[in-house]
Amino acid sequence: MNKPLLIEFEVTCVDRSGATARLTLEPVGGVTMPMPAPGQFVNILVEHAHNTFLRRPISVNFAEPGSLMLMVKEAGEGTAVLVNSLPGDRYNILMPLGHGFTLPEKPEKCLLIGGGVGVAPLLYLGECLRQRGVEPVFVLGARNRKELDWQLPDFEKIGKTFVATEDGSLGTKGFVTQCPALDLEADRWYVCGPMPMMKAVAAAARKRNVECEVSLENKMACGLGACLCCVEDTADSGNVCTCTEGPVFNLNRLKW
Repeated sequence: MNKPLLIEFEVTCVDRSGATARLTLEPVGGVTMPMPAPGQFVNILVEHAHNTFLRRPISVNFAEPGSLMLMVKEAGEGTAVLVNSLPGDRYNILMPLGHGFTLPEKPEKCLLIGGGVGVAPLLYLGECLRQRGVEPVFVLGARNRKELDWQLPDFEKIGKTFVATEDGSLGTKGFVTQCPALDLEADRWYVCGPMPMMKAVAAAARKRNVECEVSLENKMACGLGACLCCVEDTADSGNVCTCTEGPVFNLNRLKW
């Protein structure tokens, strides 16, 4: 994987829906951006949030040579600044960080299962799989239609997309674990979302004996394994830093 670099980025486009925004950024001054692996994340310095001292970890929503896309949901002062970014704003970003998803060596049937803002890294993963000859199938969950409507066209361009909403306003009514698409034949599941949702999907994967990787959302303050804020107790290695050993883990490594 590429060595992490500190790079100044400029916001070129902002697509906002409620408390969530998708930022498109480009390196300043012709700097070459290292291409992240799907599932890796970046750490952003938010200088205009006066009570925010540490960088904010954000998963990579999509990446192309010279262009980075991040999806941010407002959860505090730092992310509020990011969500309300304007074209021309600049951010110092440390990237790429962490251990991403494992891409299959040969074509496989893959389900990409996400809930809430956890759907974000699955878009880039789906494109990387497609470039390897895999036809990804997305299973996306949200509270209501509004949360997903503005994102669906991007997913549908890459692969077949199934949806579950808690209020039934789009797709299957209920949680993503209740979506019939989980019964599709698959060799591998990739999962990202709230912890209760991921644990429920993981239980379904174990029941089906499907290879499964999950992306944890532990608090990753430094991104380099120094602050020990994101420690996860694993079955094979004891306590490890999620920011360096993960955020993506094979389900077999977790004590779920």
